[in-house]
Amino acid sequence: MHPFNRFFGLGEKIPAEDEKSYRPDEVIQIPVQKIVPNRYQPRTIFHEEKIKELAQTIRTHGMIQPIVVRKLDEDKYEIIAGERRWRAVQLLQWETVPAIIRDFTDTETASVALIENLQREELTPIEEAYAYAKLLEMHSLTQEALAQRLGKNQSTIANKLRLLKLPKEIQDALMERKITERHARALIQVKEPEMQLILMEEIIENHLNVKQTEERIAKLYEKKEKKKRPKLKGINKDVRIAMNTIRQSLSMITKTGINVESDEKEFEDFYQITVKIPKKK
Repeated sequence: MHPFNRFFGLGEKIPAEDEKSYRPDEVIQIPVQKIVPNRYQPRTIFHEEKIKELAQTIRTHGMIQPIVVRKLDEDKYEIIAGERRWRAVQLLQWETVPAIIRDFTDTETASVALIENLQREELTPIEEAYAYAKLLEMHSLTQEALAQRLGKNQSTIANKLRLLKLPKEIQDALMERKITERHARALIQVKEPEMQLILMEEIIENHLNVKQTEERIAKLYEKKEKKKRPKLKGINKDVRIAMNTIRQSLSMITKTGINVESDEKEFEDFYQITVKIPKKK
């Protein structure tokens, strides 16, 4: 069953005997100029070279698979699936393109566009995250339910959605492939947006790999923790050893990539250390 059918609970519809006049899979020729892009298209970047390559393939082998559209009015059709093919035939200056017309609602049209692109796995991580967010919103699904319908792990969807919490500048850099998704996920550990942007610039300018980025972030938090620590002068040697042992342990945990937060406070009769360890990296 197609992923789209799983979203709407649709089976393969077989026309009854008295429905011979209705042919939903009939391929017809539609003027290229009467077709408009899908307003719900999650893909924001269409690489010109790849469109040219597709156009050359179509020129050589013809249009193997028709595009799918829905009728907007008497003179316009909106693409449901196949925008890359539509763009390619425009380069070839075709007057018409083979198409199948479907009677879809806005929600169905949006879902098909999102699912088709997700199945291709050619979206940037940000475009993919946006697609998941839209599907969750449109169908009031939980992340787990969406994962089941798309045949993906829930953790995959959760990790993608976290990228949408990053500043727009970082999302744009990820969209333009200036940084990788793993770089971006490392930056999520940094709580201050201003510091996230500073680190992003360092990654791009110094060509830092993911491991170097994680080490840079670990050092950043190590310095911050040192600033918070009260001085241990004039206290019992055993207490000082105990405090330093705890600090070293927290530092080792931070180096594994876990964003440990600690706060030390000195009172008249004791030291208090508060530690926060996130459940997920």
